Order: sequence, then structure tokens, then C-alpha cells
Amino acid sequence: MLYQQLVGYGAIPTKILPSIKNRRKLSLPLVYFWPVMRLSQIAGIFLFYCLLANITPAVAQDTWSLQRCVDYAMKNSISVKQQEVQKRLSELTYQQSRLSIIPNFSANVNAGYSDGRIASIQDNAYINQSIFNASGQFNMSGDIFNWFSKRNTIEANRLDAESNSFLLQKARNDLAFNVATSFLQILLKNEQLKVNEVQVKQTMSNLENTRKLVIAGSVPESNQADLEAQLAQDSTNLVTARNDVILSILQIKAYLNLSFDIPFAPEIPANISSLPITPLSEMDPEMVYSAALASYPLAKSDGLRIKSAMSAYRSAKGQLYPALTIGGGLSTSYANNYYDPMTKKLISFGQQIDNTFNKNIGLGLRIPIFNGYQQRTNVTKAKLNVYNLELTRDQDNLKLRQDIYTAHANAVAALQKYNASATGVMAAQKAYDFATKRFNLGLMNTIDYITTQTKLYKAQIDKVSAQYDYIFKMKLLEFYRDQKISL
Repeated sequence: MLYQQLVGYGAIPTKILPSIKNRRKLSLPLVYFWPVMRLSQIAGIFLFYCLLANITPAVAQDTWSLQRCVDYAMKNSISVKQQEVQKRLSELTYQQSRLSIIPNFSANVNAGYSDGRIASIQDNAYINQSIFNASGQFNMSGDIFNWFSKRNTIEANRLDAESNSFLLQKARNDLAFNVATSFLQILLKNEQLKVNEVQVKQTMSNLENTRKLVIAGSVPESNQADLEAQLAQDSTNLVTARNDVILSILQIKAYLNLSFDIPFAPEIPANISSLPITPLSEMDPEMVYSAALASYPLAKSDGLRIKSAMSAYRSAKGQLYPALTIGGGLSTSYANNYYDPMTKKLISFGQQIDNTFNKNIGLGLRIPIFNGYQQRTNVTKAKLNVYNLELTRDQDNLKLRQDIYTAHANAVAALQKYNASATGVMAAQKAYDFATKRFNLGLMNTIDYITTQTKLYKAQIDKVSAQYDYIFKMKLLEFYRDQKISL
């Protein structure tokens, strides 16, 4: 089919460029100068051949359903991966803050060598000697009570990590919706392409019949020239429709992060009218908004961020008050110039370690007195941050409500527009059928006949566009209500 051929070209842009370039060399002069040159039937068929013949047969390939597109996008989307990184970073911050309540332990070992004149330990006289010394320490410190500052920090980081989980969910939901919207766009462009194909075939058929009538002397030759010009216009529209299909495929590949040289053939529903759509009567905007607040990831994230900011505020307040800490340590040392004053012999390593071994433990009370109002400023900033996040939540909820009411109003208008366009197609088709009979009998001039045909073409395009617009608007409402979309 022509659509499959177009998809094949959309999947391999490096191959289509030479073909388009060659086709343009042949078709564009004919498009612009057709009415002047009054091309014959052979020239008209030649133009149509130039538009279609260079398309190579499509290679058999598997199709991409909407679900497959969404699944692939979830695994390969850069935006989703970035949000996953943010979620992981917040989780690491939370884990680190949990470990901060464990007392701090540290150990250090020092060793040194010196040579020269130094005071003797025995008589304090300066002598030349070489000395090796070593020491070791082990220290511990921890908080006993700090007005729950650390615990509030841990709670703030936990809530922040949970908030980022909902932001990741929002990123995934938004991606799924964008993929579905792009998928619908492909279906729309495909339907519009089919309408353009039918339009070209009808014009070619009328041109063939008119040529016969011109030969028979039943109609003037100007009728044939008018139809040749119309065929040129219809063929141009067909080229545009084909290119729109290619562009819509490139767009969904961008969402999927799919290489542009990989073939892509969407799974086209047999009947777009059979897609499951919730009746508009069940989509009251206030009901949709209430459901959205309960499931909308951004709303949940906003609530958690406010709670996190409240915990951070309480943590900052805790820093204004005294904190009780505990500390302790062990230490020992060794030197090769440490002699026993009685025996004048070097004291052994083990004995020196035992003799210099020291233990200490103590309590500390840290009392903030004045630090340039830094801590009080931090408390004020934390309080303002809570207020700012509450405003952000209210703004997000207001935007959500506005978007839902706007989507509902657009859906109502889209349904009315679709019903009107469906009626318009029926009327235009009936008028075209009557005009065709009159034209074939020579009772209607070419200009009026082309005008009738153009009205039918426009009515068909409007109906297809209105149908997909209504489907999109309803799927948008379903997405707000359920945070998922399906075709």
C-alpha cells in the first residue's frame, strides 16, 4: 500500500532525499506551469507517475502498537532517565542522613623520625641522636540531645525522596501521553493521506472522461485544461500529505529515542471509530478534577514537598537551642629514646604502649549565643520556603483545574464540530454526485464542477481532522482522570 511505502521512506531519511530531489526536478516545473502549458493526458499521467513511481516497495516489517511504543519510550527516554537520576540522588541523601545519628568514630596513627641535637630525656643536656617515635589515637563523638534536629532532617529527606518518586511517575505519565498523542497524529495524517489519494484518483478519472468528450467535440478544450490544473494542485496536496506522515513518524521516534534509520510501521486500527472512548456525559469537569487530585503525581509531590519543608523548618529551629554531646578517646605512643631512669635501658615497645596508654570521656554542652543571626536567618528562610511551596501547590492545582475545564470545553466543541462536519460531508458528497452526472452530460462547466469537487475534498479533510480532534480531547480528559491513556 502507498502508506506502507511512505512509512518505509519515513524510516530511512537518507534514502528518501535523492528520490525527492529527483522527483522535484521532474514535478515542480509541471506543477507551476501546468495551466500555461495546457498539458495533455499523457503529461498528466506522467506527473502522477513522477509523484508515485519512485517509491520503492516497502520492506516487510513488524508493526509498532501504542503499548509497544510506550514500553520502549519508558526504557529509552532521556527525560525519564534524568528523573530517575534525581530520584536516586534524593534516596542517597536520605540514606546518608539516617546514618548521621550514629556516633562519629575516627582513628589516626602518626610516626616520625628525627636526627640532630636535642635535649636528652635523662639530664636535659643537648646531644646528637636519632629518634623514631609513633603514636595512635581513637576518638568518638556523638549527639545525645539536639532538639530532634537530626531526626527532622531525616524526615525531611525521606519525604523529599518520596516526592521525587512521584515526579518520576509524572515524567513517565507525561511521556506516555505525548507518545499516544504523537501516535494519534500519525493516524490522522494517514487518514488525510488516504483522502488525498482518493482526490487525485477522482481528478484523474474526470480528466480521462473529459479528454474523451473533448475528442468527441462535446465540451471545449478549456475543460480539459482546467482539470489538468486541478490535478496538479491535487498532486501537490498529495506530496504534502505524504511528507506530513513522514514528519509525524519522525516526531514519535524522537519521543521513543529511536534511531531515525530504524524502520517504523505503526499499527493502524481497522476502524478509528471503534476506539473505546468514555462518553462526554460521564466527564463532568469537576468530577474529573476531584479524581485527578487523588491520582495526579504532581499534586502528591507538592503535598510531600510541603511536609518535607515543614520538617526542615523544625530542624532549623532545633539549631537555636543548646545541644548535649558526648565524646571520648584512647591514645598511646612510643619513642626509641625513652629509657628507664633506674636501669638506663630502653623501655620495650610493649611496655611503652602500656605506660602511655590514655583513656578519656566527657560531655559537652554546645550553646549558641551569637553567630551573626545566621541560624535565625536559616529558620526564617525555612519558614518562607514552606509558604512558597504552598503557593506552588495552589498554583499547580489551579492550572490543573483550568486545564481540565479547558479540555472539557474543547471536547464539547470538538464533538459539535465533528457532527457538523459529518453532515457537511454527506451534503457535499450528494452535491458532488449530482454535479458529476451533470458534468458528464455537458450541463456544468469545469470551474463549477471543480469547485464542487474541492468542497467535497475540504469537507472530508475537515471531518477526519474533527474526528481525531475529538478523540484527542476525550483521551486528554481520560488522562487527567485516570493518569493513563489507551487506544
